[in-house]
Amino acid sequence: MAGAPSLITFPVQRGERQLVVPARPTPYGFKPLSDIDDQDVLRFYRSGIFFYRSNASKAGLDPVEVIRSALAEALVHFYPLAGRFRELQPTRKLVVECTGEGVVFVEADADVRMEDLGDSLAPPVPGYDKLLCEPENPTADVVDRPLLYVQVSAYG
Repeated sequence: MAGAPSLITFPVQRGERQLVVPARPTPYGFKPLSDIDDQDVLRFYRSGIFFYRSNASKAGLDPVEVIRSALAEALVHFYPLAGRFRELQPTRKLVVECTGEGVVFVEADADVRMEDLGDSLAPPVPGYDKLLCEPENPTADVVDRPLLYVQVSAYG
């Protein structure tokens, strides 16, 4: 089906949204965004999809658990990502409140093989909306929401 990747459809079963928190306590505080990053026109979520083939040397390891654990460890060092966007009043200055609340994490199973998606996994990626736990929205309000959403989809 490599010749027609835009026509492919496949079922995806998503689990419940969970919060992955830093593996250890992190500092509390506020991190202001730069004036460039604080523009109203940039207050939206941007999506990215990464594809990885399985590695035979990692047989027996659950990739979802490996990624969830690694994410929790990474959040210790990149702790602002586990916070929430806040808007200071009356200036509407956007800041990150470093709360340690965590990032949204969703486990999913997709009934598709990477080969079914075509020769080139470049945009437009077939079925991309099924591979994102938070759909891309250029008008989404970011205030009081997590900074990062992660969906790990097992294939095949």
